[in-house]
Amino acid sequence: MHSTLPVQHEQPGARTQAAPEAAPGAATARPAGRAVPEDGPPRHGRLGALDGLRLCAALMVVAYHYMAFGSDVWGRPVAEAFPGAHLPASYGWLGVQLFFLISGFVICMSCWGKGVGQFAVSRVTRLFPAYWFAVLAVALTVHLWPPDGETPEPGDIAVNLTMLQSPLGVDPVDGVYWTLWIELRFYLLFALVVRKGLTYGRAVGFCVVWALAAAVARAVGNPVLDQVLMPEDCWFFIAGIAFYLMHRFRPNLVLWLLVAGSFVIAQHYLLIAQTRAEGHMGRQVPQWPTVALMAFFFLAVMAVALGWTRRLEWRGLTAAGALTYPLYLIHERLGWTVIEHGADRVPRHVLLPALVLAMLLTAWLVHRLVERPLARALGRGLRRAVTDIRSG
Repeated sequence: MHSTLPVQHEQPGARTQAAPEAAPGAATARPAGRAVPEDGPPRHGRLGALDGLRLCAALMVVAYHYMAFGSDVWGRPVAEAFPGAHLPASYGWLGVQLFFLISGFVICMSCWGKGVGQFAVSRVTRLFPAYWFAVLAVALTVHLWPPDGETPEPGDIAVNLTMLQSPLGVDPVDGVYWTLWIELRFYLLFALVVRKGLTYGRAVGFCVVWALAAAVARAVGNPVLDQVLMPEDCWFFIAGIAFYLMHRFRPNLVLWLLVAGSFVIAQHYLLIAQTRAEGHMGRQVPQWPTVALMAFFFLAVMAVALGWTRRLEWRGLTAAGALTYPLYLIHERLGWTVIEHGADRVPRHVLLPALVLAMLLTAWLVHRLVERPLARALGRGLRRAVTDIRSG
C-alpha cells in the first residue's frame, strides 16, 4: 500500500485504513455562504462505496504480488504461469495510490470535530493492533520457512513493531510495510490542522500550502524536506481531502483546481514510478494503462464525493472494508510461502484462488479476534492517558 512505484522501497502494496466516523460540529465547520443542499449526499457515517474501493485496492496489490511481481514466485516466469492475467496484474501496484487517495478523504472525514488527542487515539487504535499481529505472524512464518535461508533478527522484529523501521533504516519484516511510514507522515502533518480545529478554510489552506511546499522541496532537493513533505505521494492525499470537502460542502472552482492539479502532477510521478515497478517485475509494460487507471480512481472517488454512489450502502461493503487492512498486512510474505511450498503439488489455477480465499478468511479472523478486541482495550487506555495529560 505503502504504498505506489512512487516507491523507493521494495514491494508496493498499501493500505489506508480509517473507518469514517460521525462528524460532530459540522454546522460550525461550514464556511459562511456554503450551505449544503437539502438533497445533498449524506455527510456522516460510513460510505459503502469507499469500503468497496478499498477492498478493490487491496485485491489489486494481492494480484500484483501473486501474479506479476518478480519471475520466481511460481518457479517459472509469471508470463508463462499466467499468460492471460499477468499483464493486468502488472498494474496492481497502483492499488497503493488508490489507498492514499481514499485516505485523504477518510481521514478528513473521520477527524472532523475531533481534537488532536482524539485524532491520535483513533489513528493508533486503527493502525497498530492488526499490524502487531501481522509483524509477529510474518516473522514466525519466515523463521519456520526462511526464504533463501534469511530470517529477521529479533531486534529488527522489535523495531518493526514500532512502525518506524523505514526512517530508522531497519529492514521491514514484510516488504509491503513501507507504505505505513507514508501514512504516518500524512497523519502527523494533518494533525497540525486538527490541533487548531478543522474547518473548511483550514483544510483548503492546508492543501494549498502542502502542494506549494512539496513543489519547493522537490526543487531544492533537500532530503529532509522530501521526507516531511513527500513530493511524490502528497498529491493523492491532497486530492482526497479536496474530494471530501466537495462531499461535505459542495464543489467549487478552488476544489476542482486542487483535484485537477493533483492529478496532473501525480500522473507525472506515476510514469516515473512505473520504471521502478518494471524493475521489480523484470519486464516493461505499456504506460497508458497507468494513467487510465489513475483517472478511473479519481473519477470513482469523485462519484462518492458528489453523492452518485449513495445507494451503495450494502452491509457487505462495510465488511469488505474491514478486511482490507489485515489482508494488506498479511498477504505478501505468507502468500509467497504457501506458493513456494505448494506450487509443485497443486495446480496453480487451483492454488491461486484457494490462496486468495484463505487470505480473505484469515483477514476476517484477524479483524474479529485480534483487531477489534485489542483496539477497544488500547483505546480505553489511551483515552484515559489523554484525559490525565489534559487534567495535569
